[in-house]
Amino acid sequence: MTVLKEQISKLPDTPGVYRYFDVDNELIYVGKAKNLKNRVSSYFNKSANHDQKTRRMVSQIDRLEFTVVNSEFDALLLENSLIKQYQPKYNILLRDDKTYPYLCITNEPFPKLIPTRHLDRSLGTYFGPYASVKTMHTLLEFLRKLYTIRTCNLNLTQKNIEAKKFKVCLEYHIGNCKGPCEGLVSREEYDKNIDQVKNILKGHLTPAIQHFKEQMQEAAMELAFERAQEYKEKLSLLEGFQSKSLIVNPNISNIDVFTIASDEKNAYVNYMQIVDGSIIHTKNALVQKKLDESEADILSHIILGLREEHQSESKEIITNTSLDIELSGISWTIPQIGDKKKLVDLSLKNALYFKRDLTQKKEQKGEVLAEKGKRALVKLQQDLQLKVLPTHIECFDNSNFQGTNPVSAMVCFKNGVPSKKDYRHYKVKTVEGPDDFATMHEVVTRRYTRLLNESSPLPSLIVIDGGKGQLGAATQALKELGIYGQIPIIGIAKRLEEIYFPGDEIPIHIDKKSESLKLIQRIRDEAHRFGITFHRDLRSKNTMTTQLFDIPGIGPETANKLLTLFKSVKKLREATMEELTEAVGKSKAQKVRDFFEGER
Repeated sequence: MTVLKEQISKLPDTPGVYRYFDVDNELIYVGKAKNLKNRVSSYFNKSANHDQKTRRMVSQIDRLEFTVVNSEFDALLLENSLIKQYQPKYNILLRDDKTYPYLCITNEPFPKLIPTRHLDRSLGTYFGPYASVKTMHTLLEFLRKLYTIRTCNLNLTQKNIEAKKFKVCLEYHIGNCKGPCEGLVSREEYDKNIDQVKNILKGHLTPAIQHFKEQMQEAAMELAFERAQEYKEKLSLLEGFQSKSLIVNPNISNIDVFTIASDEKNAYVNYMQIVDGSIIHTKNALVQKKLDESEADILSHIILGLREEHQSESKEIITNTSLDIELSGISWTIPQIGDKKKLVDLSLKNALYFKRDLTQKKEQKGEVLAEKGKRALVKLQQDLQLKVLPTHIECFDNSNFQGTNPVSAMVCFKNGVPSKKDYRHYKVKTVEGPDDFATMHEVVTRRYTRLLNESSPLPSLIVIDGGKGQLGAATQALKELGIYGQIPIIGIAKRLEEIYFPGDEIPIHIDKKSESLKLIQRIRDEAHRFGITFHRDLRSKNTMTTQLFDIPGIGPETANKLLTLFKSVKKLREATMEELTEAVGKSKAQKVRDFFEGER
């Protein structure tokens, strides 16, 4: 902290971006500032009224880095770039639960128009994303009726066309393609159609309408009535498409609308892109708050990302809340009257509907899970003939690998769902070697000794992952604590999913399709997963420590320091000489480097 305070005192009074790292050298937060010194020092001001999340973040800061930039807008751009790249845990991020579809005009001779969910800007020009697949396919079909765009995957270079490598296909004979593969349409004429497609996809329908009107009149003057009729039909298609668009006001052109509504945990954003008086794109976005971010701060963070995603070039933004940043070359306002105010109200209505729908879905999911869990608990009470409903269940599982690193895990389910804050790991202390029965006796004793000492509530059912032997060890532990008979206890054997009660030689078999057995299996599997994960991490840590002790000249203190900083042998092996030197000094760094290079 002393080093940090000294560094903060020397920060410049200029715009910039600051980065906070924890003791493991992990980037945990990226922020922008008009004045680096003032902004960073505000985090460490004891009189500042920070919320709990911010205080937690500050407590984890071990060091900071900063970058000076020319303006606050440059700071916003750099901040967004770093957040996208590193995704620090205390920075807000847009959350999308699906990949949206795009339309792509490919970068190749005689380009194609294709639907895709894979976004790679090097392959072509992308339009979208579209919130509805149906909308995207309707637009694609409409454009293919208007313009004869090829659908084949042929490599139509000038050399291949002149060499007559290809022949026209059925699409040409039914009038859906003009045959560029045989050179039946010039590159210039084809590209004019592609330019018209781009205009329509950007929302600019006027140039395409004007083009078809001119072509229709020209064909009529030449008495080419069939061709004129063809252009008239395409013009009708285009005008019909325009009439179905959401027309706002022809005088309102090229505007982005952003509105935001929020609660304690999340922010709900709606974005509308207006081109030539029509709403051509709209998107809802969920933002999970990490610190106590204001609506203005959240909106300032995500505006750049949404504009980039939808390739917006508008110079005006209208919104329902002020922005805490000046955007270079872009003006923003909060309209109070008129059509722009109606647009903001419409956008905000969408954001509020989005918020309501997500909240209702979450509540409905919770109600369904609660009802399902309660039903399973009632069935479990009946199948096991329990006196009380088992609303609090604890399950134990042991884990070891060839007798090494024995550990045990306890998971807790309340009202039929996991209560992860009550999960516990146990390193076995009194047992030598692989002894499942003794291990189970130890951890059950430790668990319920603690609950009794703390006067904490005991579970209404204990589940032991194992057969009669493990169950007997756990039962003996309860007897020694004087609580046997107060808590029902069962064991579940893996092979046939048999349920054992203490003292009963013959197990009971619950219907394989029963909700009660599925609940017991889910609890048992969760205990196994939780224990295996802990055991794997412990084994990896011990393996790394053992390897580090094998390095000549590296003692326990240095080994533990390297373990804390680099986490794994792989990361340590890949570390640069500079990183090692910074961690343990040049001499020991060289020993570590020589050791791993000698392994190769």
